[in-house]
Amino acid sequence: MKKALTIAGSDSGGGAGIQADLKTFQELGVFGMSALTAVTAQNTVGVHAVYPMTAEAVAKQMQALGEDMGADAVKTGMLFSAEIIEAVSVYLKKYQWKNVVVDPVMIAKGGASLLQQEAIFAMKTYLLPLAEVITPNIPEAEVLTGIKIQTFEDKREAAVRLYDLGVRNVVIKGGHDENETESTDLFFDGNEFHTFTSKRIQTKNTHGTGCTFSAVITAELAKGTSVYDAVLTAKDFIQAAIEDGIAIGHGHGPTNHWAYGKRKYIKELARS
Repeated sequence: MKKALTIAGSDSGGGAGIQADLKTFQELGVFGMSALTAVTAQNTVGVHAVYPMTAEAVAKQMQALGEDMGADAVKTGMLFSAEIIEAVSVYLKKYQWKNVVVDPVMIAKGGASLLQQEAIFAMKTYLLPLAEVITPNIPEAEVLTGIKIQTFEDKREAAVRLYDLGVRNVVIKGGHDENETESTDLFFDGNEFHTFTSKRIQTKNTHGTGCTFSAVITAELAKGTSVYDAVLTAKDFIQAAIEDGIAIGHGHGPTNHWAYGKRKYIKELARS
């Protein structure tokens, strides 16, 4: 049984954070574990409050897992503070955990900040050099690289700058592109650029898409899949999750974490 660890915040609404990660891990057949960095009071309308854990509490959770169960892949989500980022980095190195996927969660769908300003330096200094993959959206890539991304060439330049920070594979997501009909993700492995384009779905039910996308990559890496194929699966998974979204609440509803598996099951039934 392959094991995947999410180090992230809790979403009381269940659409993002560790809840989305664990649902995704389960759907893809890996055993999910978690180290909680913060508790949020959150629903589809927005984040009402954030209650961070101490860096020691996060470290103790990682230590408990590292001394007993280990992890085949690890993803980070909302890390909140510089102290937590440094603690996470120390324990990633201590247990020599590979296949680290960094989702640099900074801003919630409703606009609430989920990462303190001083934590950005810590992320670039301590965490990114340990990352196998980073999966920022365009606003997050802009913050991390210091450049404004308006064109495809800007996106390529941002990917190179992130790679130069020590990340081995960069995926800049296209959800914030201005194209109204398509969404294009850019993948850079240090040698080649690849693009993954999908039809843009006109819906407000996109809560947790970033968490889910990076969780798919993490689960696939835990199973031994190549980074390229893991990103391909993540693109298919999140497209299905958005297309078959769930209309819950009065704001940005969650994506459908079982849509991808359900579609695969129906296809297998049709073949038999």
